[in-house]
Amino acid sequence: MAAAVVANGASGDSSKAAFAEIYSRLKEEMLEDPAFEFTDESLQWIDRMLDYNVLGGKCNRGISVIDSFKMLKGTDVLNKEETFLACTLGWCIEWLQAYFLVLDDIMDNSQTRRGQPCWFRVPQVGLIAVNDGIILRNHISRILQRHFKGKPYYVDLIDLFNEVEFKTASGQLLDLITTHEGEKDLTKYNLTVHRRIVQYKTAYYSFYLPVACALLLSGENLDNFGDVKNILVEMGTYFQVQDDYLDCYGDPEFIGKIGTDIEDYKCSWLVVQALERADENQKHILFENYGKPDPECVAKVKDLYKELNLEAVFHEYERESYNKLIADIEAHPNKAVQNVLKSFLHKIYKRQK
Repeated sequence: MAAAVVANGASGDSSKAAFAEIYSRLKEEMLEDPAFEFTDESLQWIDRMLDYNVLGGKCNRGISVIDSFKMLKGTDVLNKEETFLACTLGWCIEWLQAYFLVLDDIMDNSQTRRGQPCWFRVPQVGLIAVNDGIILRNHISRILQRHFKGKPYYVDLIDLFNEVEFKTASGQLLDLITTHEGEKDLTKYNLTVHRRIVQYKTAYYSFYLPVACALLLSGENLDNFGDVKNILVEMGTYFQVQDDYLDCYGDPEFIGKIGTDIEDYKCSWLVVQALERADENQKHILFENYGKPDPECVAKVKDLYKELNLEAVFHEYERESYNKLIADIEAHPNKAVQNVLKSFLHKIYKRQK
């Protein structure tokens, strides 16, 4: 899944404090759910599992719900009820993220996540993590039912989370079968495939979902905001292209991780651009060296990227994307919606990590 999206809004710090407070209450409710007779052992397991997987990220997707809601209302201050509902929806997104990541790490056979061992790598956890993923997903339904049933937009919220989950899981499937180990075939990689994976796997839940939650809280009908959905999905695509670029060209000290897209045979924007531009000789170099852990092979791929001037290609893409997004945002009739979209864009434009 995508790297953390940057939280928007000038009131980020106050939103963050309000947001952190609500987690404990929601967790307590999940541990006291009357639908199941918990044992002490199962309560301890879920308590630890939630803290390990739901916490520990930057919570940017969740906090974006609060900041977007404030902008849509045109206020810096929400009342207690509004704050609680916005934070609760934000946490539902963080729960969704945790569910995706727990299962993602098993599928990718990953070692670490957020600086600690992946949940399934923790002693005594193993494949119980699959069931934990299912529990995380079900908690979202329980939280929504408890706090939003009876609200006029309750069914829309359920539909929204279901649709975004389906899109994300389908994007993950496409990613898995395209980049399947043991079937390394670069001819499968092209811009259309890359775009489709990124859109469905990342953009909907990272960019569209927080704003859609804020719009529903504001009493809006999502059917009237198809253009907003399109802009946010475009923004999410641009964000992932930045991620692919930074994996190769970012400073590991600054971005906090060493990029491994080349070694991992990822369907990265850079390799897709290289394939589009390479002559037969250059394609041969890519086919021979891409997806191999040997540092010499990685160096050959990076040399080829340099030869094809992909840094300049990226900067041109970034400029064009920004200009198009700004034009699309300014064409939107609602000024508050424009502010939400611009705050997202300005947080990610030309980011270095």
